[in-house]
Amino acid sequence: MARRRAGTVRIIAGRWRGRTLALVAGAAVRPTPDRARETLFNWLQPAIEGAACLDLFAGSGVLGFEALSRGAARATLLDANAEVCARIRRHAEALGAHGLEVVHCDAASFLARPEAFTAAGPYDVVFLDPPFSGNLLAQTCERLHERPELIRPDALVYVESAAGTFAPPRAWQSVRQARAGAVEYFLLVKGV
Repeated sequence: MARRRAGTVRIIAGRWRGRTLALVAGAAVRPTPDRARETLFNWLQPAIEGAACLDLFAGSGVLGFEALSRGAARATLLDANAEVCARIRRHAEALGAHGLEVVHCDAASFLARPEAFTAAGPYDVVFLDPPFSGNLLAQTCERLHERPELIRPDALVYVESAAGTFAPPRAWQSVRQARAGAVEYFLLVKGV
């Protein structure tokens, strides 16, 4: 396996396999590692073809690009950092990515009024990989649960968190879980 250059992340499978995405220098971006992404997309494999995906904390954008590379129909990527959004748009243009929408806003604002930012939805797959500091993950899950029109009742929700800090909401079912060092990964089915 080829080693990636510092400051980049690579798409690991699909039509853009091996393509690298440059990270914004100085941005607080923590891309999901290759091994974790491989596990995640193995979990999602039966559901990703033709799926509508939402990444509420896009960062590098690699989860959305990986989903599109593997056959998702569309992906909406949000980030609160304007420079990060601009970089994702440049990557999309370079790849010729269709079905990708980049939204410059924070997850809380989007979840309060998604119609103000995009007409897309409902989503089949949601990626939640917020900064580990603070309580963003619990708050985002709560707000996401309050917006049933935004994601399908059987939507798959991927959560990445610091180990031992996340408990799935009561109405959501954990279908897969893994741990790599100090990070835990969950695949949940959103309850009604």
